[in-house]
Amino acid sequence: MKDGSSFYKTIAAAPVRCCVLFGLMLLPSLLFAQEKGKVEVVKDPKVDSLVQDYVVGDKGKNIAPASSDGYRIQIFSGSDRQAAYDAQAKLKAKYPDLATYLSYRAPNFKVRVGDYRSRLEAEKVMQDLKPLFGGLFITQEKINLPKLDTE
Repeated sequence: MKDGSSFYKTIAAAPVRCCVLFGLMLLPSLLFAQEKGKVEVVKDPKVDSLVQDYVVGDKGKNIAPASSDGYRIQIFSGSDRQAAYDAQAKLKAKYPDLATYLSYRAPNFKVRVGDYRSRLEAEKVMQDLKPLFGGLFITQEKINLPKLDTE
């Protein structure tokens, strides 16, 4: 036969269980009781001026991005540093207005010329450079864009 005291224990525990269950049901409503739709942004006023300079340009001038995809002509590739400098000097003597770029990636030095937006521009200049250098070819890479004339 069962003990009679267990029956009274279950009846006494019923109100406690009901309170716990009721509390668990109210918990989600307390979590979602925050006010929706209000966001307060705290920032330094200098941020607005920096964003304005970036979008419009410094002092109202239109400024192009510093680099873009484009083309350069490679005139030298080799492991001799002095030969790379000589190729760069030879080009500068004949075409002083062309920009030259010397880079090193082990074990080779590379000399590249120009900042051309289209491959056609690079091919035109490459035809002029063929008598001076052999083995020229066009590479695609990031180029420096020219400064915009604001006048």
